[in-house]
Amino acid sequence: MYLSFFPGVPLVYESFNWRHGVFVGAAMRSESTAAAEHKGKVIMHDPFAMRPFFGYNFGDYLAHWLSMETRKGQTQLPKIFHVNWFRKDQKTGSFLWPGFGENARVLEWIFKRCGCTSEDEAATKSIVGWIPQNGAINTEGLGGNIDMGALFDLPKPFWQKETRELRTYLTQQVGADLPAQVEGELRALEERVRD
Repeated sequence: MYLSFFPGVPLVYESFNWRHGVFVGAAMRSESTAAAEHKGKVIMHDPFAMRPFFGYNFGDYLAHWLSMETRKGQTQLPKIFHVNWFRKDQKTGSFLWPGFGENARVLEWIFKRCGCTSEDEAATKSIVGWIPQNGAINTEGLGGNIDMGALFDLPKPFWQKETRELRTYLTQQVGADLPAQVEGELRALEERVRD
């Protein structure tokens, strides 16, 4: 599971497949921390939320994770999810999701998705991955102040900008070592967000 807090990233989504999940991990960004980067409030690319700890070539690191797909007979690959607990209302600046113990509601949907027998069970295909169908996340008892529409809004201008920045990042940081599968996932996202 990956964490994020960007304004166009939904509360939760599931990757389309293993390769897409590796791409989602490679595309992670986060706010730097004083412990890891000696600065705060700077948004940086943070692949797999492991940037300060990479000990070898990033392209080789991605290839390692992608290679696990070829071992399907030897291991069962987990599903990959991305969460954004910290999405804010663009007008008020307040958090859209209450967080804390209420995050268990999102985890409940994730656990249900792990046991699904069909791709679209309790989920809808979107430009970024599988997102919960309306009503798939239990909001009973939260009152009427949770804007699920805003939590799952996927503004194309945001994603168009994200894909441009991600392409620049991967070109500069990985270059020729970028695995073809990750390049393919980036191209596919660019196609999905194109006007």
